[in-house]
Amino acid sequence: MIGRLGLGCAQLGNLYTAIDDETASATVAAAWDAGVRYFDTAPHYGLGLSERRLGAALRGRPRDSYAVSTKVGRLLVPSPSTAGERDPDGFVVPASERRVWDFSADGVMRSLTASLDRLGLHRIDLVLIHDPEDHARPALEEAYPALHALRAEGVVRAIGVGSTRTEILDRFVAETDIDVVLLAGRYTLLEQPALDSLLPACVKRGVSVFNAGVFNSGLLAVDDPHAGLPYDYEDAPDSIVTRAKAIAKVCAGHGVSLPRAALAFAAGHPAVRSLVIGSQTAEQARRNFTLAAAPPPPAEMWSELIADGLLRSDAPIPADPPDAS
Repeated sequence: MIGRLGLGCAQLGNLYTAIDDETASATVAAAWDAGVRYFDTAPHYGLGLSERRLGAALRGRPRDSYAVSTKVGRLLVPSPSTAGERDPDGFVVPASERRVWDFSADGVMRSLTASLDRLGLHRIDLVLIHDPEDHARPALEEAYPALHALRAEGVVRAIGVGSTRTEILDRFVAETDIDVVLLAGRYTLLEQPALDSLLPACVKRGVSVFNAGVFNSGLLAVDDPHAGLPYDYEDAPDSIVTRAKAIAKVCAGHGVSLPRAALAFAAGHPAVRSLVIGSQTAEQARRNFTLAAAPPPPAEMWSELIADGLLRSDAPIPADPPDAS
């Protein structure tokens, strides 16, 4: 059911910019019309707003026709003392709740129960341990066994871990029996540290990689990258902007836009099972999924990027476009 393309739903939680419910619903509908049947969300995204909007947008569609993943590790608890303030974690929502790290078995169950309620679903297909890099012991020794048991009981279909840090993902691949790694921003056209050990290990162990954050938070999402765009959830440093501009220039010389090249590259490693693409509007979703399904850029473009030192020489060259099946 989880095809080569998925919709990342952080933007439904007002990441960076507020959108209304109608825009959120239209974004999900545009992804659906493009053939997308996998949707990734989390309590972290807008303090539950993404889950609520995703559930509302999917309501009425046959439950067995799509898959949803959400995450555990952050519990949302009421915070009346900050209710008039804005969420400090990059989402344009009131800080009426706060996030509490909790990777205990009880925390996993409480988090899933709350997510099911916000989504309005009776099951979640894939559950991911979210950003455990600073909580490795409880994530490995408490959260993972709890999810392993839920999978064995058939409560969830698949389990995994999501992070921007390849080191913690390496540990989970080596030490557990997870199904999926959600890799955020570490195998992109700008940087490829996951090539060192994570992606080869996933191929060897049969762990599916869902590649997310493939625009590095936005810098690779435009034809002409520039200062002021986000990179890894912060303002892009000048050196990174300069590198992105150089990549975009090479791509343009071969008639390829930077977003198209970014999507093709991110899907090109044999470990990558699904490309999870965030979109803020229906127009963005239509553009992103059209580009993701386009024919691959010419081999000469990748060769020039490698020759110019803009791409690692050991990165697999994309040969076939992803599809939504």
